[in-house]
Amino acid sequence: MMIEVVAALIWDNDKFLICRRPKNKARALLWEFAGGKVEFGETKEQALIRECKEELDIIISAEDIFMDVVHEYSDITVHLTLFNSTILEGIPKKLEHDDIKWITASEIDNYDFCPADIEILKKVKEFKK
Repeated sequence: MMIEVVAALIWDNDKFLICRRPKNKARALLWEFAGGKVEFGETKEQALIRECKEELDIIISAEDIFMDVVHEYSDITVHLTLFNSTILEGIPKKLEHDDIKWITASEIDNYDFCPADIEILKKVKEFKK
């Protein structure tokens, strides 16, 4: 079964936002982009705006697609769409995540990311050379 997942690539100058998954969830304590599952009846953009409000208490714009990937985990297959996004209102808060950080592309290798994000992170590194 394929699950539609959306995520936000939010830049602040040369840094972008990453979030660490809580201990009690699948892929615990791995880093990821902000976002989540697309609910029935939502567009991907609507889902991303809702997820960022729920998880981080920020209002974002979902702009163009940076990249999308399909990744098979042992328990689920995800189709992940990453949108270039901008924070319109608010400062990110840890409402659901274990931690949140702003990092540069050159710091990516210092963090353990969810496997679905690996291809995307390669592109982020190339994009920000």
